[in-house]
Amino acid sequence: MARFRRRSCIALSLFSIFLLGTMMALRTLRAADGAGEPSPGLQRPPPAAGAGGGGGRAGSRLPPPTAAAARLAGYPPANPDLHIFYYAWYGNPRWDGRFVRWDHPLVPHWDPKVAASYPRGRHSPPEDIGSSFYPELGTYSSRDPRLMEQHMKQLRSAALGVLVLSWYPSGLEDDNSEPMDDLVPAILDAADRYSLKVAFHILPYIGRNDHTVHENIKYIVDKYGSHSAFYKYRTSTGRLLPMFYIYDSYLTLPAAWSNLLTSSGSRSIRNTPYDGIFIGLIVEEKHKQDILESGFDGLYTYFASNGFSFGSSHQNWKTIKNFCDSNNLMFIPSVGPGYIDTRIRPWNNHNTRNRVSGKYYETALHAALTVRPEIISITSFNEWHEGTQIEKAVPKKTAQYTYLDYLPHEPNLYLELTRKWAEYFCKEKEQWLM
Repeated sequence: MARFRRRSCIALSLFSIFLLGTMMALRTLRAADGAGEPSPGLQRPPPAAGAGGGGGRAGSRLPPPTAAAARLAGYPPANPDLHIFYYAWYGNPRWDGRFVRWDHPLVPHWDPKVAASYPRGRHSPPEDIGSSFYPELGTYSSRDPRLMEQHMKQLRSAALGVLVLSWYPSGLEDDNSEPMDDLVPAILDAADRYSLKVAFHILPYIGRNDHTVHENIKYIVDKYGSHSAFYKYRTSTGRLLPMFYIYDSYLTLPAAWSNLLTSSGSRSIRNTPYDGIFIGLIVEEKHKQDILESGFDGLYTYFASNGFSFGSSHQNWKTIKNFCDSNNLMFIPSVGPGYIDTRIRPWNNHNTRNRVSGKYYETALHAALTVRPEIISITSFNEWHEGTQIEKAVPKKTAQYTYLDYLPHEPNLYLELTRKWAEYFCKEKEQWLM
C-alpha cells in the first residue's frame, strides 16, 4: 500500500510538471504572438492600420522605426519659436592647420591711457584659451563632423528649434576667423538629421551696405533655400519666408536700408523670390525708430548682459514690445545665461554678469515671457569668448588660470534649463492664443 502511494505521488508529480511546462510553453507562444502582457515599463505598440484584432499575422506588426525616428527617440519636441545664436568659427591644428579663435588676441581699450594698464598678446591653446570657461569637447574645430553631430545632439536635447548661424560672405571674415561658408551644407545636413532648422545671422564686414546685403540674400536663398533644414517663418497671411538677423544693423543708415527693405525702395526685395523677414538690432533707444524707417520686420536685442544697452535691459522690454505692437513689428528679446568677456577684453569687468547657478538665465527667460513675444532668441550656444554659452563646460585648472564652471551642477545644466523653459514657453503661448 505504501509502495502504491509512493508510485501515485510520483505519477502525480510528473503529471504536474508536464502540465506546468505545457502552460509555460503556451504562454511563451502567446507572448511571442503579440497577445501577451508587455514587460513592466514597456508599452505595447498599436496594431498596424487594417490589421484586425490581433494574433501573429505578419500584417499586424508595425514596420521597424526609421533611422530618423530612432535617432530622435528620447529627445523632447523641438520648439520652433526658440532660436539660438550659433558660431561655426572655431578651428584646431588637426582640421584647420592651426588654432582658430581659441587663440583670440587680447583686445586693447580704445583709450590708450586705459589700454596701457592691461596686458597685450594672445592666448596659447589648448591649455590657455580666449574664454573664462572650458568646453567639455575641448578646443574643437567646427569642421569636425563628429563635433557637428555632438552639437546637434546638445541643441535637440535642449528642445531648441532653430540655430541662427553667424555668417560672413566668403573672403570677408574678420581678422580672427577663417572662411566658413563652405561649412554651411554640412551644418544644414547635420541639423536636418535632428529635425532642427537653420537661419542666418549676417555679421558686419568691410563694405557691408544695402547693396551687398541684397547680394548676400540672393546668394543664401539660391544656394541653400531649397534645403529642408533652411528655416522659413510662416506669416499671418500664410507665406513661408526665410528669416535673417542683421547684426549691428545700425551701422547702415535707415535711408540705405529702405532701398532694400521697403516696397518702394530702389533695389527692393519685397514681393520678390528673395523677400524675407529681416530683424534689426536695437542697442540704443533711438534705434526703434531707425529700424521702423529702415523697413525691417522686427528687432532683437542680442546682448546677454542685462543693463549693458537700452535694448538688452530687461526693464525696457515692455516699452519696446509696445512700440513694436503699435508699428506691426516683431519683438525678439534675447536672453543669456550670463556674460564675461575679460579673457579677451580684460578692461570690461563692469559688464560681467554672474550666472548664479542658472538663476540669471531663468530671470532673463521669465522677463522675456512677461512681454509675450512670438519668438525668443538665446545668446548663445557657443560664443565662448563672451561667456554666454549654454554648451557643456567642465572644470579645468592650469598653472596660470582656473576656469569657471557650472559646479555644483552637471555640464548640461543650461541645456536642461533651456529644455524646461522651452516646454513652459509652449504652454504659455497656448494660453495667450486662447
